[in-house]
Amino acid sequence: MKGYQKHYINGEWIQGSGSKKLINTNPFTGKELFSYQSAGDKNLEYAFDSAKTAQVKWEKTTPIMKQEYLEKLIQVVMEKKNEIFYWLREEGGSTVRKCTVEYMESIMHIKEAMAFPLMMDGKIIPSNFPGKENYVYRKPKGVIGIITPWNFPLLLAIRSIIPAVATGNTLVVKPSSDTPAVAFLIADMFENAGFPKGIINVIAGSGNEIGDKFLSHPVPDLISFTGSTSVGRHVGEVAGRFFKDVSLELGGNNAMVVFNDADIEQAARAAAFGAFFHQGQVCMALNRIIVIEAVYDKFVNTLVDIVRNFKVGDPADPNTFIGPVINSAQVKIIEELINATIQAGAKVALQGKTEGNVIHPWIFTDVTNGMPAANNEVFGPVCCLIRAANDEEALQIANNSEYGLSGSIFTGDIFYGIQKARCFKTGMVHVNDQSINDEPQVMFGGEKASGLGRFNAQWVVDKFTTEQWVSVQYKNREYNIN
Repeated sequence: MKGYQKHYINGEWIQGSGSKKLINTNPFTGKELFSYQSAGDKNLEYAFDSAKTAQVKWEKTTPIMKQEYLEKLIQVVMEKKNEIFYWLREEGGSTVRKCTVEYMESIMHIKEAMAFPLMMDGKIIPSNFPGKENYVYRKPKGVIGIITPWNFPLLLAIRSIIPAVATGNTLVVKPSSDTPAVAFLIADMFENAGFPKGIINVIAGSGNEIGDKFLSHPVPDLISFTGSTSVGRHVGEVAGRFFKDVSLELGGNNAMVVFNDADIEQAARAAAFGAFFHQGQVCMALNRIIVIEAVYDKFVNTLVDIVRNFKVGDPADPNTFIGPVINSAQVKIIEELINATIQAGAKVALQGKTEGNVIHPWIFTDVTNGMPAANNEVFGPVCCLIRAANDEEALQIANNSEYGLSGSIFTGDIFYGIQKARCFKTGMVHVNDQSINDEPQVMFGGEKASGLGRFNAQWVVDKFTTEQWVSVQYKNREYNIN
């Protein structure tokens, strides 16, 4: 597969103007994939200027033409399946299972967005003044700056890019430096689908060099950021100083609650997936599993028996469930949390080990909410099991977190599960399922330190558009000016 040494701006592949040379590496083998010159100030200016110019015409493009472009894009995505899988694996460490999930979900999001050009509707509202009519028009935000993460570099880029384009916006995309190839591949696919120049622009570079300039640039009307809560807080602060709207999809410290009447085998299988899918590098992954005392030991034994049989290692092996974490810096962070949690008194029910960037799964028992691996978003293959005396205590433990993204409840009484799900202080809760869920027709988003705004369907259309009031006084109005 070809490497990407240049940035995509205004329909052209352009050399980076930044001061740093960046190297893209395979997290499993450590092999260099390609190197490129970082984007700099010149690239940033050109990208935003190109997006601003293109947006004027793109906004006026008819809904059916936008749909035709999206149809072509779906066809290109399907033709590029092997290339997509290659880059998800080579630069992101994705297993075959994860590549499949991410690829299929991305196509579903594009299909869902086919309706968005026809959702740019408005209202006619009666006036209290004689001879006046009020119109409320929906229109695009304009130019949207999108910052994408490394854990799901295709899906979490598509989830912002496609709705933005479908509603008449143009884009400048800044991907994570760990996974730039997937973002460049998206630009490549837009080009192959025949989209006009300037609709999408992709520049990859060091956050230290262009990060704040990207956020504070006068052109973008909205910044869509997906990533850690710490960086998201900074994004919100900088964008807020310039009165820019933001969409922030941030971290999570997600909990599953297992009640006495739950199907323990099914709950344990769900927990194994929710905690360890993509090495736990999912914002919705289960950090904490809170189990009622009466079924705690049974649940622990069942979960450990399932997880100890996971195949760990090469993501190219179709049987591998746990591959490498993204880089050595992340390995260090995870290991520090593991060691600190052991020192805090947690017991090890399943002991992992580290081989390069591959961390075998860890399961801790007798954990309390204040222990490091339970109190923080680990973003690695680590799972904490917490005892609760009763249902109410379990929910209190689950909610005792600064995060509020996703949650899970297992119970034999579905109606009871729904009632208790509504007690979760999270944007999303799943009864008798694990916490990793995303469907393009259903709203997605968190509360508290897990983010601002909602993705998918009408929610993302509302976020990526704005409304304008236009009134018409068609009969002369009397003004009391004398």
